[in-house]
Amino acid sequence: MTIDTSPRTEPEITQTRPPSPRAVAARWRERAAGEAFLIPIALVVLILVAIPFARSVYYSFTDFSGMSPDTKFVGWQNYHRVFTDSSLLSGLSFTLLFAVSTTVIITVLAIPLAVVLNRKFFGQGLARAVFFFPAIPSIAVLGMVWNFILNPLASGALNRLLHSLFHLGATPWLADNTLAKVSVIVVGVWAATGWHAILYLAYLQSIPSDYYEAATLDGASPRQRFFHITLPLLTPALTISTMLLMVQGLNVFALPVSLTGGGPGYATYTITQTIVVSGISQAQYGQASALGVVFMLAVGLVILVQFRLTRRLEGSGS
Repeated sequence: MTIDTSPRTEPEITQTRPPSPRAVAARWRERAAGEAFLIPIALVVLILVAIPFARSVYYSFTDFSGMSPDTKFVGWQNYHRVFTDSSLLSGLSFTLLFAVSTTVIITVLAIPLAVVLNRKFFGQGLARAVFFFPAIPSIAVLGMVWNFILNPLASGALNRLLHSLFHLGATPWLADNTLAKVSVIVVGVWAATGWHAILYLAYLQSIPSDYYEAATLDGASPRQRFFHITLPLLTPALTISTMLLMVQGLNVFALPVSLTGGGPGYATYTITQTIVVSGISQAQYGQASALGVVFMLAVGLVILVQFRLTRRLEGSGS
């Protein structure tokens, strides 16, 4: 056993010179200039979000009507009514049903449609334009058009077509509770599927073709290429699309109002319609504020859960 007796060299210690005052000042100026760009955004959030939300929270504990200067504190009375009033609960249930149903159905339809539109075929540009067209007109205008088509009377366009082809009687498309809900959801899916298919199409065109060529050489079937290449690489688009669909679905207002007017009864009432009716038509600002606060917290919770799920999906697909 040999012992190393050679002298050891100590590591050289390099002394770093402290930054000069001019460099420190330049660094602080650069940081301050970067943060100055956040001031307009902070002011917008403060004026348009924070202050109105704080006022809504205050009004939700009062009987404020907007007309009488005398405002009385009522405690949790408005919140109690939110969870006990049948019309409010009906609006909440249909809003959730519409948001979840349209998000799931549009996602299931838009991704395969984008895959088809991504292929080369005659009339490809025309097909893309046709599917994208329903997203161009106002949703309120589309609701009025579909109100004419789905008119529950025998004179309705769809009922007349079914009668002339199959000799069927008039179907109460917008007069039956279940059919009215289904009609609103179907029109919402029809109006938004093309737009989200174009969104997925943009992401599909950014996927390198080398992946598909290598998978084809390895003997992968079209189904395997879709589930192991296309779908995992579409997770960023899936996050954006489902987030937009969920937010738009929870804030839906114009479509059911123009299509069914919220009827029959309260079958297709939505939260936003209830807030508008309570706050403006019935001058119950305290009640509408309580409903708005509950709805905003619920939307925030839903979006947070969805964001965490989609982020986890992105992590597993990467």
